[in-house]
Amino acid sequence: MALIYSITPFTMLDYPDKLACIVWFSGCNMRCIYCYNTEIVKSSGVIENSEFLHFLDERIDKLEAVVFSGGECTLNKDFLYLAKEVKKRNFSLKIDTNGSNLEILKKAIKLNLIDYIALDFKALKENYFLVTNSNLYEKFIKTLKYLISLNFPFEVRTTIHADIFTENDISKMAEMLEKFGYKGVYYLQNFLETGENFGVLQNPTNSFDPKKIKSNLKIELRNF
Repeated sequence: MALIYSITPFTMLDYPDKLACIVWFSGCNMRCIYCYNTEIVKSSGVIENSEFLHFLDERIDKLEAVVFSGGECTLNKDFLYLAKEVKKRNFSLKIDTNGSNLEILKKAIKLNLIDYIALDFKALKENYFLVTNSNLYEKFIKTLKYLISLNFPFEVRTTIHADIFTENDISKMAEMLEKFGYKGVYYLQNFLETGENFGVLQNPTNSFDPKKIKSNLKIELRNF
């Protein structure tokens, strides 16, 4: 059954310091109000595993890495199989995840299949359902703590829509990360109005000033 929606054949932005492709997996267990990948999330996929593996074979010695994104790539029933196939071809593998599927991440990490993770910190606990339309906050926290305990190479990122998040919200989220022992960069991604999204959001009417965030962590901005 096809579970891959599409493949971006080349990117210099999505894997730190590596030339990569992005594999967009259909399906997700969240419906984030700012998500503009609505077609990917709602799709059942159109690309079969064999087609993806053929694509990889043609990119050997041309690309350095593969990014699994989505949707939520860890929900794919063939996640471990496809990760193994990526590593067989000596690509580095990065995973974009909402952190809701720790058991599969544990298996993949123990098998040395994942090289880097981008973990989405969607919102504070009190706002998590509003932002994600899910009750998966505690699962995210378990994943965050696990990656910190392993000293695994990963980043934490949050998408900012100024009508939903205040500078104080982000300060609290950064404080939480620091309290749990996260020492990496906290990336803030600015919402971009691209048309359809699950929350029918447009460009925010409120302003957001990153300089007002109080944090000891290093914060870097994307799309601001």
